[in-house]
Amino acid sequence: MAYFVEKYLDLNSKIKILDVGSYDVNGTYKDLFEFYNWKYFGLDMQSGLNVDIVSKSAYEFVLPDNSFDVVISGNTLEHVHAPWLWIKEIERVVKVGGLLCLIVPFFAPVHRHPIDCWRIAPDGMRYLLTKHCDFLELEIGIDNETPCDVYGIVKKGS
Repeated sequence: MAYFVEKYLDLNSKIKILDVGSYDVNGTYKDLFEFYNWKYFGLDMQSGLNVDIVSKSAYEFVLPDNSFDVVISGNTLEHVHAPWLWIKEIERVVKVGGLLCLIVPFFAPVHRHPIDCWRIAPDGMRYLLTKHCDFLELEIGIDNETPCDVYGIVKKGS
């Protein structure tokens, strides 16, 4: 996520950021997004530490369309029953031209919170983001650090 911030975000721009799956289970990305002109909002399905917005479900965020410049989500997709529905809700809240950074574990043991459903390879990530949704690929790949993660960095098309 630090790589995404450094490479793709402008420290001098006003940016509204949504972190999907932000509940602090074992750390958050919030500190990466604490700049004077950036507004960070954490969203999760339950209230708690690092949650500003409680969604109705994984597929209904109770947010206006096209309301965020940047949406991030790290280590959440694997806990969603239907990621193809979940990603469409993310797509809905990202502004046209906005960015999404999605990180998911590839080689990780089962870690229910409260469920653990999926592992996705780069080709699956590419399909989910660019064929199932209207995102343009910037980078999709595998980070071979431990644990091995698959990441997608995309831009919302028109």
